Amino acid sequence: MLFRRRPRPQAPTQHEPVKGQEVLEKLASLPISTWNYKGESPQVRHLGPMAQDFAATFGLGDNDRRINVVDANGVVMVSIQALYRRLEALQAEVQALRAARTDEGSAPD
Repeated sequence: MLFRRRPRPQAPTQHEPVKGQEVLEKLASLPISTWNYKGESPQVRHLGPMAQDFAATFGLGDNDRRINVVDANGVVMVSIQALYRRLEALQAEVQALRAARTDEGSAPD
C-alpha cells in the first residue's frame, strides 16, 4: 500500500453547507488594501483585508488578530464557485437570446 491514512487529532467535524452567493456578496464588500507590518521596510507591501474586518464579515476563525489560511482559502474557493455558476447562467442566457434573435431574423415577413 503506497499511502496510508492516519487518524488526525483535529479532523474536521460539524460540516454545514455554505451559500456561495452570500459569501461572494460579503467578499465583495470586504475592504482590501495594501499595507506593511510594523518594523518592516516601507518597500515591503502586502495585499489583503485586515483580520478584524475578515472576522467581522465572515465570523470565521478563533480570533480577530489573524486570518487562518484555511478560512481565507475557503472563502475564495466558494466565491469562485459562485462566480462560475453566475457565468454559466449568463452564458446560457446569451445563447438563448442569440438563438431567439436568429429565429426572428429567419422568420418569413
